[in-house]
Amino acid sequence: MSTTITFNQLRKIKDSLPKGATRTIAENLNLDVETVRNYFGGANYDRGKSIGIHLEQGPDGGIVELDDTTILEMAQDILSGKKQVKEFA
Repeated sequence: MSTTITFNQLRKIKDSLPKGATRTIAENLNLDVETVRNYFGGANYDRGKSIGIHLEQGPDGGIVELDDTTILEMAQDILSGKKQVKEFA
């Protein structure tokens, strides 16, 4: 399912995640950590991929169209306490 969100809203979600959340999401979905970071607006395409995120210039950082909301939903589950973050050494 796709959704539209502003870039600033997407970054706010990413910035609100606890330590280790990006890695937890990556491991749960069998993705590279950099791919999850790129989903939230990162730009490390040497190590990670771009997966279904389309940016359009505009107010509030622009509009982001997400083709797949799985990563976003997992982040929201972590923020709401429905999903625990794995501790990494």
